[in-house]
Amino acid sequence: MVQKVALLTAGGFAPCLSTAVAGLIERYTEVAPDVEIIAYKHGYQGLLKGDYFTVTPEVRQNAKVLEQFGGSPIGNSRVKLTNAKDLVKRGLVDEGDNPLKVAADRLVEDGVDVLHTIGGDDTNTTAADLAAFLHENKYELTVVGLPKTIDNDVIPIKQSLGAWTAAEQGAGFARNIVGEHNSGSRMLIIHEVMGRNCGWLTAATAQKYREWLDSVETWVPEIGLSKEAWDVHAVYVPEAEIDLAAEAERLTKVMDEVGNVTIFLSEGAGLESIIAEMEKQGQEVPRDPFGHVKLDKVNPGAWFGDQFAKLLKAEKVMVQKSGYYSRAAASNQADLDLIHQCTDLAVDCALRGEPGVIGEDEENGDVLSAIAFDRIKGGKPFDIGQPWFTEMLSTIGQPAPVAVQHAPEH
Repeated sequence: MVQKVALLTAGGFAPCLSTAVAGLIERYTEVAPDVEIIAYKHGYQGLLKGDYFTVTPEVRQNAKVLEQFGGSPIGNSRVKLTNAKDLVKRGLVDEGDNPLKVAADRLVEDGVDVLHTIGGDDTNTTAADLAAFLHENKYELTVVGLPKTIDNDVIPIKQSLGAWTAAEQGAGFARNIVGEHNSGSRMLIIHEVMGRNCGWLTAATAQKYREWLDSVETWVPEIGLSKEAWDVHAVYVPEAEIDLAAEAERLTKVMDEVGNVTIFLSEGAGLESIIAEMEKQGQEVPRDPFGHVKLDKVNPGAWFGDQFAKLLKAEKVMVQKSGYYSRAAASNQADLDLIHQCTDLAVDCALRGEPGVIGEDEENGDVLSAIAFDRIKGGKPFDIGQPWFTEMLSTIGQPAPVAVQHAPEH
């Protein structure tokens, strides 16, 4: 019988965390009001330290308020329970400790029967490691995860929580940024969108932006207000090869005819080329505890800005990133509906002792279910052959994308 559950949110923010916390609290209050709920502060960091919030009757009563906000009320961190060296360095475990055992013992000490993890592939693969350890060592505890990532790149999840909102928010951000296109002559604007290995968010953001563009009924080109100038002129994603020379030739014509160029760039597009150049020059490639390249340090947007500025003879360059604007937004209605479907099922699964990550299973007819942790993987590529994407590229004069093979990060 479930008597106490714990929640945690982890990894980077997405426009679903606050709503998912609310949904879980509301569902437990509805179907199992006697179950105690705690929420570990700052994800697995709080779990290791035994630092948590208690969900009081007042919190239960006001849980729906959380849906109005982005971010996570209980806090996030990037902690990998199998990276003992990093955890010792951060003072979260002692030298010689097995972090999985420390976490498991803490859950037992806190009297937790169910742990809900809300995060992306790293969070849920970490949850998988923890779940496997619990099972192998006879800990009677159920782990139920929820898939959060604005990249929408979790295998085999059809739609990650928060991704729709992030695309919508990125499009809104772009409206103001693209408005800068005539703040100087021969203006180059690069809108850098989050997406380390997956271009879905960049493509979806461009699509949402162009939906707005197509909804504008009247333009006044006679005084400089033209649809062509406000349009997206290139969309680059990690899954597609970027022919820099050919694109420079195409975009130079756009610059000459329209007067400006706007590029929507996934932060992971062309990353291998940038890393190779850094290593060639003997520079250290900065990486996080999971081994991922720290994109904010590498700065792909600035790199592409430099390359294209020279090739297009741009007189002014603006590189703007929508990630932090988008990822901490409150959930839109589409995400609210999906999140509540997932949190309802997550609680139902938890109460009957069924572990897994809740999502629409692409490998099983898109059925919403608890997907076994050992099936959860990151790095799901965006399908660049989807008709909506290729059609969008054709309307902006960009050739059909050519798939590129990526070398794995190390």
